[in-house]
Amino acid sequence: MRARLPIAFLALTLTAGACPVRAQEAEKIVSQYVKAAGGSKTLSKIQTLTLEGTFTSTDGKAGTYTFDTKLPNRYYLELLVGERNLIEAYNGKSAWHETAAGEIGTLVGGDGQQLEAAAQYYNSRLLNPKKSKMALAVVGHAQVRGKDALQLEVTSATGMKREVFFDPQTHLIVKEAATVGGLVEEILYDDYRTVDGVKLPYKIELQRGDDKYDIDVTRAAINGTVGERVFDFPKKSQVLLPDLKALFKEIDENQKAIDKIKENYTGTRTEEETEFESDGRVKKRELKEYTFFYLNGEEVSTLTKKEGKPLSDEEQKKENEKTQKEIAELQKREAKKEAKEEKAKEEGKNDDSDEPGIEVFLRASQFVNPRRERFRGQDVLVFDFEPNPEFKAHKLVEKVVQKLAGVVWIDEKAHDVARLEAYFTGDMKFAGGLLANLQKGTSFVFEQAYVNNEVWLPTYAEAHVGVRVLLVKGFKVNAVTRYSDYKKFNVETLSTIAKPKGAPDVPADPSAKPE
Repeated sequence: MRARLPIAFLALTLTAGACPVRAQEAEKIVSQYVKAAGGSKTLSKIQTLTLEGTFTSTDGKAGTYTFDTKLPNRYYLELLVGERNLIEAYNGKSAWHETAAGEIGTLVGGDGQQLEAAAQYYNSRLLNPKKSKMALAVVGHAQVRGKDALQLEVTSATGMKREVFFDPQTHLIVKEAATVGGLVEEILYDDYRTVDGVKLPYKIELQRGDDKYDIDVTRAAINGTVGERVFDFPKKSQVLLPDLKALFKEIDENQKAIDKIKENYTGTRTEEETEFESDGRVKKRELKEYTFFYLNGEEVSTLTKKEGKPLSDEEQKKENEKTQKEIAELQKREAKKEAKEEKAKEEGKNDDSDEPGIEVFLRASQFVNPRRERFRGQDVLVFDFEPNPEFKAHKLVEKVVQKLAGVVWIDEKAHDVARLEAYFTGDMKFAGGLLANLQKGTSFVFEQAYVNNEVWLPTYAEAHVGVRVLLVKGFKVNAVTRYSDYKKFNVETLSTIAKPKGAPDVPADPSAKPE
């Protein structure tokens, strides 16, 4: 890294046209850090890391500090003052925390993603950012405790950002900064000592909002025993899981009733899709808006805006024709399905076409950390799921399910899923990887809200996808979908439903099929 970059050159490196230079500078800074911290060979052998110590808080109270990481993506931070715990953790499937008031809960949205990103960051040791799906960008020079530092921005696969500051002389990390729970968190490091060939800080200053903790590390251990239960929800917060086979079967059987209720609603859906270059730069971004309603359990959408601007009359006409064609296809498909079910009924057979999906999920996954929580004002059952190592997958659907881990929120009374988070624990290859390779870490989130006290309806979906196609082209895409403006079909409200000019008519009778 050049010492004291000229201002003009520094400004140039922060422009899009100088990204190759930025990438080289970032890689050089990280390479110097890895060498100074112990070398790639030594750092790559770290399976677990434990830091323990004591601290004094802003209000003068003393407590104990514990920090644990474990490959591939486990993270645990604890600040304990008497009976008051401040804990945040990521167990490889879900993020959770315990507040000073003793409240334990699963973290969702940006808070959960930030802990997931922290787990990824600390376990990576910055050895291979690209493999860890982390993008690096040079920010420039900064002051840390009155001394010059080199600032990098590290962006996770889910878009979470962390600022990392390096000492230009020792090349070690002197500060990290990120936003956690809506508060800016800064961690300053000092008094590095060598433990089993690795440089570790023995003085840490943690600032979160108005709170400050001065930490003295008294014990540091590399590759010590750190059990999985360290990262799991406390036993006091866990409950017994119900019969999952029966629960999933109830949800599945209730789906037809749910689909019928959903047909009473119309709404607006916006989609924002961002494609990135390999170095994290935005390649392109698209924003689209649709109106939609439900038919036979499927979402029927009509594109109305692009990049915030309404379509032209000709464009809208084409989109409406597409929608009418989709409606006809759905009606045809439903007619075939009903005929098949009627035939099966006449022959005394049961149509269990959906059952294998439930069975595969139950066999290919194992379920842990069951707990009961409040979500969007409703009581829900929450549990984590992870691949069952004893299950032997043969079919494609089995192979896909067995590579998934995550967490699910279920409303047992409404018999529906309120939220689902999942990610791929390994690469998912199609046609042996010749056709496509869905990369490890690809993740998605699906969330619903309880509308009119009668049905859960989609409100949010998010996907972070890494794909390599035909062994050559690789790309990364983040897609965010938001649902809003739900309105219920009835005589009173039908006239208030916003409908783009020329769009297909919304049926006045909720039970009627669109023409």
